[in-house]
Amino acid sequence: MIVQNSKDTFKEWKEVPIPQRVRMMLKYQELLKQNQDDIANMISREHGKSVIDAKGDIFRGYEVVEHAASFNSLAMGETVENVAKNVDIYSFRKPLGVCAGICPFNFPAMIPLWMYPLAITLGNTFVIKPSEKVAGTAEILINLLE
Repeated sequence: MIVQNSKDTFKEWKEVPIPQRVRMMLKYQELLKQNQDDIANMISREHGKSVIDAKGDIFRGYEVVEHAASFNSLAMGETVENVAKNVDIYSFRKPLGVCAGICPFNFPAMIPLWMYPLAITLGNTFVIKPSEKVAGTAEILINLLE
């Protein structure tokens, strides 16, 4: 059911212009920053990390979200003419479809944030399976994304 929902959503999501998806990710980045304490406290409660260590986990994931915000230019295709006699190369970057990630318990914010922000900013949909040991952290991250 979840994969089918992702397939259905992909049909519309891939048509959203990249600048609009980037603006959504910029907003998400701001929400992560605003809710850093709540996320860190949940990581500490679920995993046992210190709050300082948990904030490092969030920050390293936050940097990837920041990188996704640069996809206006990074997602452009390439054109290389005359690489050989009468040979030109053209590349196009297009969304693939439904992506998925299975996340470990030891970095409950960082690893998921390494996965889905990149995929969805590029026009894919994403199914995430967080560790059952730290599901509350993933729930916060996804609720902020909504």
